[in-house]
Amino acid sequence: MIIADTIAFQYSAYITINSSEPGGKIMEEQEIRNLLESVRARKTELSTFEAKSAHVDCPKKIYDTLSSFSNQDEGGVIMFGVDENQDFAVTGVYDAADIQKKIFGKCREMEPEIRPKMSVAAIEGKQVVAAEIPGVEYTDRPVFYRPAGINNGSYIRIGDADEHMTAYEVYKYQAYRKGLKEDQRLVEDGWELVDSALLHKYLNTLKNRRVNTFEHLADSEILRLQKVEKEGYPTLAGLLVFSKYPQSAFPGLGITAVAVPGTERGDAFADGTRFTDNERIEGSLPEMLEEAMRFVKKNIKYSTVIDDMGNRVDKWQYPLRAVREALLNALIHRDYSRHTEGTPIQLIIYQDRMEIINSGGIYGGFPVKRLGKDSPESRNSTLIKILEFLDISENRYSGVPTMRKEMAKAGLPQPEFEDNGKQFKTILRNIPELTDKQIRINISGLNQKEREAVQYCSVPRTRSEIASQLKLNYNYAANKIIKPLVDRGILISAGKKGRTVMLKAAESVHSQTASQ
Repeated sequence: MIIADTIAFQYSAYITINSSEPGGKIMEEQEIRNLLESVRARKTELSTFEAKSAHVDCPKKIYDTLSSFSNQDEGGVIMFGVDENQDFAVTGVYDAADIQKKIFGKCREMEPEIRPKMSVAAIEGKQVVAAEIPGVEYTDRPVFYRPAGINNGSYIRIGDADEHMTAYEVYKYQAYRKGLKEDQRLVEDGWELVDSALLHKYLNTLKNRRVNTFEHLADSEILRLQKVEKEGYPTLAGLLVFSKYPQSAFPGLGITAVAVPGTERGDAFADGTRFTDNERIEGSLPEMLEEAMRFVKKNIKYSTVIDDMGNRVDKWQYPLRAVREALLNALIHRDYSRHTEGTPIQLIIYQDRMEIINSGGIYGGFPVKRLGKDSPESRNSTLIKILEFLDISENRYSGVPTMRKEMAKAGLPQPEFEDNGKQFKTILRNIPELTDKQIRINISGLNQKEREAVQYCSVPRTRSEIASQLKLNYNYAANKIIKPLVDRGILISAGKKGRTVMLKAAESVHSQTASQ
């Protein structure tokens, strides 16, 4: 099992590095064998692996997998001559040369066309064909089956299954490719509730900072150049900032804020109460930001401490500056398209964490792991620019670094970011970060996946979160990784009904730290 886990990890790195390079090296026979063994060990297909028997002929329907693999960064491998329904037994292909020809033909039916790398191996005395499908550039997605059209022929990989892309998922790629700016679209509901004082402040700031550009221009001309107005009507960005009640035109563009008595949605007090507080926050974007901060301060704990200078200081359960940055990021980076305008931002305060969820993944497929290190493109550049001149947002991509710095100063775990393409979630946890001394446990003898699970559980995690982090099937992760660690006392159950698994704070004279 240890070998299989290691192989899977190495193969993941291999396909990421090589699959996008035209003419790059193809898989060697031993690599194909190793990949098959890792799949057999898990007893399930992977997000990057699909088995097709092809004992009699080339499968008729593979365009769904061709599409889904092409539409993910890591691509994937389709292995012909292996039957999933027989525990991934090697059945062999009917004719290695002919099946390769037919696969290339099916790849030419995709839009844009796919160029797979083909490998042939002899396993258990039978021929197996491996087709490596590279992930295409984000700007070329979605890859779809041409005869079915873009809406019916576009697929996405979810676990080990190929699912039709939703209309929004297709739109997301098209919007990026076409450079659509939803925050600049016209809103014909007008300026009936305009915040004149804030608009006046904005215009004066522009004139003072851009004297040579705006000093002698009429206010209407400045607003037009700054994309606040078009043809006498506000743009969506202008409405969100300068209208006292944008929800008259867009009822869904608000924030739903709840405080939950437990650590999961659905947890309740003995009398059945599910929320300790519940509000719908509306108004302009600056007003929603301040109202959301008021809600947070009302529903989190704080204590008064004496600092090094002898001053009394309020210490909040979460650093307020980190919370503000998380809320601001959700407000200015969410997707404001017609597909999502009915979906409010969610602010959920649990006992052990705070979650802030907004519609739309990171713009342009920017990887989560690069947040705070590189600068992603802006989905709502007009909105961000307006807020910059109002000194509400810095527009220097400092939000994530600020969150990380503030959480570290407070002795709390680093913020977590999750992007499933449809929603972006920021998680702030209030359980103090464990020190090396506190998390010293005996991890000798653990395989790679077990070590990853232990390190990931330095703060409470659900079983489904662990499975997702390890990129494993839920049942496999629960029975083969989590349960043995719990049985050994390395992971312990914490939280209601044991749904949250956390690292046991145990010490051992002969231990190693989880950071190893």
